[in-house]
Amino acid sequence: MINYFTDGGFGDAVSFIGIMVAFFLTCFFMVKCSGMLPKDAGRAYAHDGKLSAGKPRGAGFIFVLVFIGAGLLFGEISRENIIYIVLTAAAMMTGFLDDCSKTPWGEYKKGLLDLLIAVMVAVTFLNFNTNDVYLATLNQTVTIPPLVFGVLAVVLVWVSINVTNCSDGVDGLSGTLTIITLLTLYVIDRLAAADTSFEYLLLIFVACILGYLWFNATPSMLMMGDAGSRAMGLFIAIAALKTGSPFLYLLVALVLILDGGLGLIKVALLRFLKIKILANTRTPLHDHVRKVWNWSNTQAVYRFAIVQIVISVAVVYLYIL
Repeated sequence: MINYFTDGGFGDAVSFIGIMVAFFLTCFFMVKCSGMLPKDAGRAYAHDGKLSAGKPRGAGFIFVLVFIGAGLLFGEISRENIIYIVLTAAAMMTGFLDDCSKTPWGEYKKGLLDLLIAVMVAVTFLNFNTNDVYLATLNQTVTIPPLVFGVLAVVLVWVSINVTNCSDGVDGLSGTLTIITLLTLYVIDRLAAADTSFEYLLLIFVACILGYLWFNATPSMLMMGDAGSRAMGLFIAIAALKTGSPFLYLLVALVLILDGGLGLIKVALLRFLKIKILANTRTPLHDHVRKVWNWSNTQAVYRFAIVQIVISVAVVYLYIL
C-alpha cells in the first residue's frame, strides 16, 4: 500500500488526483442523480421552510457514497479507517431512509440509532488508539480510564450528529460550518503529527461537501437532508477523536453547537423537567437571526462562518503555544 503522504512523487500525484476526483464526481452525480432523490415537503415550523418544498432532498446520499468510493480507491486504508467509513455510511443511511419516509421517523428511534453508532465508534477508537487526551489549554496529556473515555466518546459522537443535523436549515450553512470545523481539525492533526491516513480521508470528505455546496448555494437546487447532516456530524466527531484532543470539539464546532444544540437543550428541559428557557429566542439560532434580526440567508451563512473562522484561528494558535 502506498503512503500518499510520505512516498512523494507518484504518491503525491495520486493524492492530488483523489481529491479532485472526489469533488468532480460529486458534482457530476449531483447533476445526474438529483432527480431520483425524494422531494422535500417544506418545514412548517422553520422560517421560510415552505420555500424548500419540491426540492430534491437527501443529496447526502450522493456525496457520502462518492466519499466512500474515493476514500477506498485513493486512501491508505486500514482496518480502523474501514470501520469508520462503514459507520459513516450507516449514519448516512439512517438519515436517508428518514428522508425517503413518508412519515418522519420519531426522535427516539433516530436517537437510539445514533447511540448504537456512537457506541461502535467509541469501541473502535479505543481498540486502535490510546485513551490519552492532550489538553491544549494546559499543555498537558492526561490518561482517562477506558470506561470513562468510552462514555465521553459516545456523548461526543451523539451530540455531534444531532447538533449538526439541527443546524441544517439554511442553504449552505451546515456544509460551510462543517468544512471550517474539519479543516481546523486537519491543521491540528498536522501539528500533532497524528494519523496521516485518516487526515487524507478528511480532505476527501471536505472535497465531497464542496461538490455538494456548488449546488446548495443560495438559492439552492437541492438539499443534503438527514443523509448528509448526520454523516457530517459523525465524521466531525471521529476527526475530533483522532486529533488526540477531543475536548477541542467544543471550540472548533462551537457555532454548530450553539446553532443546533440550544434547541435540543431547550426542548429537552421543557419536555422532561418542565423548565422553560430561551422563551424569546427561536431555535435553531439560524431561524432567530433571520426571523427576528432580519438577516438574509447569505448574511446568516457568512456571519456564522466568520465567527467560527475567528474561533478556529484562535484555537490553532492556542494549540501551537
